[in-house]
Amino acid sequence: MRRLPSLSALRAFEAAARHGSFKQAANELAVTPTAISHQIRLLEEYTGLCLFERQVRKVVLTDAGAELYPVLRDGFNAFETTLQRLGKSQARRRVIISTTSAFMARWLAPRVTGFHKLYPEIDLELHASDQTIDLGSDQADIAIRYGRGPYPGMVAESLFSDCFALVCSPRLGSLGVADLDRFPLIDFKWTNEHLLNPTWQNWFAAAGLPWKARHGQLLFSDEGHAIQAALAGQGIALLSLDLVADDITAGHLMQPFGPSIPGHTYHLVRSAGHLPGLEVNSALAWLRSQIHGPVRSEEANDFSHP
Repeated sequence: MRRLPSLSALRAFEAAARHGSFKQAANELAVTPTAISHQIRLLEEYTGLCLFERQVRKVVLTDAGAELYPVLRDGFNAFETTLQRLGKSQARRRVIISTTSAFMARWLAPRVTGFHKLYPEIDLELHASDQTIDLGSDQADIAIRYGRGPYPGMVAESLFSDCFALVCSPRLGSLGVADLDRFPLIDFKWTNEHLLNPTWQNWFAAAGLPWKARHGQLLFSDEGHAIQAALAGQGIALLSLDLVADDITAGHLMQPFGPSIPGHTYHLVRSAGHLPGLEVNSALAWLRSQIHGPVRSEEANDFSHP
């Protein structure tokens, strides 16, 4: 049978030794400094040794205290690590995926039912933001980023590249080049300015048409809102065909005329400093599998407008 001093005395000693202060140890353990002093006195009586040298506004370990401290520190650290691991093993497994708002709404969210059918034991947390988040923290396990790269300090792989073309609601009727002056041109602001962004100016150049500023343009701060405006018949939009593919298939949008121009690439990105667990690898494999074909009908959300 083990003969040990009380756990309260050992905790009080470890906290006081770590902080070099009875007061700070008391704050950590939510007791009074007097209680800390009492517990350490009991431990000193138990060992028959002086463990601290009391000085003005601080305490300093004696040789005996310095020998005892790392043993208790490492022991309490081991307790904490094991208890946290055991707690996490009982918790549900979760993967956090971050991407842009438009990609989330138009591409990722309609497909998540398929993920849960394959991996019902894994929870997905979806984070939509056009601002880049820190993958080195716990904010996300995977990011789907749109651009040209590179991504320093990250493990990145191409998911797919998209292209942009004119789209509009069928309610606008059969359209031709002349209608570019009749209807508003729907546009959105790019988070990062780049000469190769698929802009209206670049589309006009690809179509062999002169570019000129037009009155009545609709400029949105968010790509998703530009898509909604096109669906509502508010004008002609230059949009990613991948993000509106299901709307074109369903007849909610159409491509009236003109060329398509290249966009950028969607990349799967994760921190190089974290080895992915089973759940993250499962999410990565599922995302790769989704690049072929449109959303299956049983997985699609209804994005139609009245």
